[in-house]
Amino acid sequence: MQANLLVFDVGSTYTKLTAFCLTQGELNFVARSQAPTTIADIEIGIVSARKSLEQSGVEVAGGASIYSTSSAAGGLRMVALGYMPRVTAKAAKEVAMSAGARVLEIVSHEDLPEYRLQVLREIQPDIVLLAGGTDGGDQQSLLDNAHIIVQANIKAVIIIAGNKEAQGQAARIFDEHAVPYIRVPNVMPTIHELKVKPAREAIHEQFIKQITLAKGLHKLVDIVSNKKVMPTPGAVLLGAELLAQGTFEQEGIGDLIVVDIGGATTDIHSVLPDLEKLAIEEKGLIVNNEKQPSYRTVEGNLGLRVSATGIVETVGPLGVLAKIGSTGQQETDQLVAYTEYLEKNPGHISQSPLEKQFDLALAVCAIEVALKRHAGYIAQDYNPVMGIMPGTPVGRDLRRVKYVIAVGGIFTHGTFAEKQFILSEAFKNPGISLLPDKPQFIMDEQYLLYALGALGTQYGDGCAAFGREYFKINLKGNGNETN
Repeated sequence: MQANLLVFDVGSTYTKLTAFCLTQGELNFVARSQAPTTIADIEIGIVSARKSLEQSGVEVAGGASIYSTSSAAGGLRMVALGYMPRVTAKAAKEVAMSAGARVLEIVSHEDLPEYRLQVLREIQPDIVLLAGGTDGGDQQSLLDNAHIIVQANIKAVIIIAGNKEAQGQAARIFDEHAVPYIRVPNVMPTIHELKVKPAREAIHEQFIKQITLAKGLHKLVDIVSNKKVMPTPGAVLLGAELLAQGTFEQEGIGDLIVVDIGGATTDIHSVLPDLEKLAIEEKGLIVNNEKQPSYRTVEGNLGLRVSATGIVETVGPLGVLAKIGSTGQQETDQLVAYTEYLEKNPGHISQSPLEKQFDLALAVCAIEVALKRHAGYIAQDYNPVMGIMPGTPVGRDLRRVKYVIAVGGIFTHGTFAEKQFILSEAFKNPGISLLPDKPQFIMDEQYLLYALGALGTQYGDGCAAFGREYFKINLKGNGNETN
């Protein structure tokens, strides 16, 4: 077997390597391998994963193209400064989505200047998102916050992403004090519109620069063909977008959800291409809806290893055990002890039948909670201020989504019955949530969605065609329910 296209994913626990053969624009999967990530020197895991691939019989062609994603850096620390709290929070959340940034604090013009200054000095962020004011609207808040940033004397890169009329003056303030900054279009030019892609790309560039500081990762940047290392969540979302939207040559499959569960987080991505066609007035106020074509939520306290205790704290031990039909006190104590052990030993692989049952129950709960937080809901009460009546759909409506793609180690290594159980139970009781009625579950058994995202900008047509075949999706609506 020969491969001429390699895609690494350097995670905090494992470094994965996926090998493809690209021939005349047609993409074919060859094999995958993995090795433990050595945080002290990430190059060790990279070399080990490639060695494991070659030992399995794969011949890597000379001059093979190499691409990579990474989540090992843990994400850049970001603080958002803006004008109105809800608007700033919304913009910061969407900008940080998949860009390799973690929003640690959001402050607005309602917060005292002394408090804003304290936040910057205590957090010492890598990135500051300086938002505020729609185009033609408020300018003073952005300029006031620019002065506060200068006063804080932090070593952050400032993303100026507010009112375009105030950006030039803010830039001059930073130039006078040698504060590094990047100007991008306003993240919220109108109250109906989010324009986050330029700010997200700016943060992505900073992510790449930051991770090269980790031992060994600068060597990875040197060997990848495009000299870029993409944040892994961003690659997963790009893969989902490519599959849903298609390309000029390849038809997309339409609305889909990606459930990505790992040891630390549970991520939900949804891509609804038809929302791109909505007029501005149909979208409503940005702070009140989730009508972006692509949307991602991250539950940082819901994971199967380092965040396993977060699942128990969220739904309660009895809520977890109910998923596997157990309610005894002995099992409750064992579950709590097991999750505490996992938090301290995230590399642990379940051994006994009881541990495997616990893993299944934890996965169901994490996904169910994450889905309901991601999706909208049917209003139960009157809200005259917002113009909402009982029975009104509020938020992101996923009821018409047909395909659910499951990503994560438990879906790679679990049995067919286990994977079906996890997903069917997680979607079983939507309640008032706007979740799909009868979704078709598709497993990313080889963990390839991230690779399609990493390769998509370069080989879009080939990746879109391969993705449809790999996930066995028929555009006429006869897709297989499992892979």
